[in-house]
Amino acid sequence: MKTVILAGGLGSRLAEETTVRPKPMVEIGGRPILWHIMNVYAAHGFADFLVACGYKGEVIKRYFTDFHLHDSDMTVDLREGKVSVHAQRGPDWRVTLVDTGAGTQTGGRVKRMAPFIGGETFLMTYGDGVGNVDVRGAVDFHRRHGKLATIAAVRPPARFGGLEFEGDRVVHFNEKPQVGEGWINGGYMVLEPAVLDYIDGDETILEREPLERLAAEGQLMAYRHEGFWQPMDTLREKLLLEELWQSGRAPWKVWT
Repeated sequence: MKTVILAGGLGSRLAEETTVRPKPMVEIGGRPILWHIMNVYAAHGFADFLVACGYKGEVIKRYFTDFHLHDSDMTVDLREGKVSVHAQRGPDWRVTLVDTGAGTQTGGRVKRMAPFIGGETFLMTYGDGVGNVDVRGAVDFHRRHGKLATIAAVRPPARFGGLEFEGDRVVHFNEKPQVGEGWINGGYMVLEPAVLDYIDGDETILEREPLERLAAEGQLMAYRHEGFWQPMDTLREKLLLEELWQSGRAPWKVWT
């Protein structure tokens, strides 16, 4: 099962970092937050990634192109211009990097990944939030209910998309409510390929019409995640994640 990671946004609220790199490449503990997210999925057995690049996508491509060099021992022959790699310690991941356009909206980015997704169930998340989400549990839940979409529901601040339930079925999706607290959109979705039919094109925002329609049609289910989840939208949130990592108390580190 492939995992789509949206990694093409501007990250304007984290401008201290994103003037020189895309937000998924902002580092926590010396590693891009994208690496942390991928490790969460890989820990649950999902290591085939489709990264939807956009703003400064060349930075992401360069990172993965050189990944084996960063994590390997090597000898560089300066006279011959040859590099001999010795012990390779890279993870057993497959990473497909796709340019989905600088100005493409979230739904459009997912739609552009269709040729790589194929006709199979796929996972999807954003490239700027970490959590100790039980991804395997979400997949099992998705298979049991048989609907088109599952979304991880989490409980941080109310500026994210609000969810209202009947049982486990999402009956209303409200993008970024201004007041109140409750269950919100935490990403970490499980989607059937038919969800792509709800996306018109590059200008479609996934969190608006597609998810709203899926909810209205009874096709959007909530996988409640009571554990840790934290986005990285601001410098304050970046520093919070850094402090958790450096202290050895990062709840999202579910891998060994």
